[in-house]
Amino acid sequence: MTSSLLMPRGGVRAGAAGGRTPGGATVTGDVGGVDPTPILDWRHPDVASLVRRIGAAGHSGEVSDPAHRTAALRRAHRHIAAVVRPVYSVQDERPVSQVLRRGRGSCSQRLAVLESVARASGVATRVRGLLVDGRFWYPRFPRMRRLVPHQVVLAWPEFRVGGPPAAGRPSTAWLTVSELFGDLHELSHDEGGGFTNTGAETLFEALSRTAVDWDGATACPAAGASCDLSAHVLADLGRFGSRDELFARHGQTLRATARLLAEPVLGRRSAGV
Repeated sequence: MTSSLLMPRGGVRAGAAGGRTPGGATVTGDVGGVDPTPILDWRHPDVASLVRRIGAAGHSGEVSDPAHRTAALRRAHRHIAAVVRPVYSVQDERPVSQVLRRGRGSCSQRLAVLESVARASGVATRVRGLLVDGRFWYPRFPRMRRLVPHQVVLAWPEFRVGGPPAAGRPSTAWLTVSELFGDLHELSHDEGGGFTNTGAETLFEALSRTAVDWDGATACPAAGASCDLSAHVLADLGRFGSRDELFARHGQTLRATARLLAEPVLGRRSAGV
């Protein structure tokens, strides 16, 4: 039911083929960092201006406080949700500065904006690569299912809000973006249920109100949509120091030609329309 013509030649380079492989390609070590990358170009004036408007950098003495860092990231998330319009862009490698200049971006691109703000504020970031079943997006394209790729490479951010590990102490735990607004079990009790992947709400917005659980650790109330999205995960590609590294190793979801043809249309189409 999906179009293999849209997929990169040879398919996504997953760590294993045939079914889900949780943790099968996890990169070991305390990967991640604060340096700018071609995608996370936080030294660009447009990104620096966004950081100043949000006030994410904080003041001396506050920057290393985990609670302050988490609050700043929440503030940044809300600001990005308000100023960057959600669309169906397919250019995952678009620099954050260009996303801000356009004023619109996909979930992946808006998450990249959040990562850039974090790095500019001294908070190290990394991403977990997930290979997600394309059928997860069927509700958004009921009349164009044949054009939905059968696999989607998703870069899911993590933040080291506690700062770098000190000498003689173990590495500081990483905060996944799924838990930016609270513990998954607490978020799963939202009366609105889980993320349905329909309507105007995107994954980016859903983070602030409900559990987005890729590992099957939670369960939303039976009356609403499930918070457990693990059934949609085909493979865990592991953790990477940046989304640039993830896409360099596993490629983007669509072939370059498909992205070139689809972007002028999908890149302007508002999510939920």
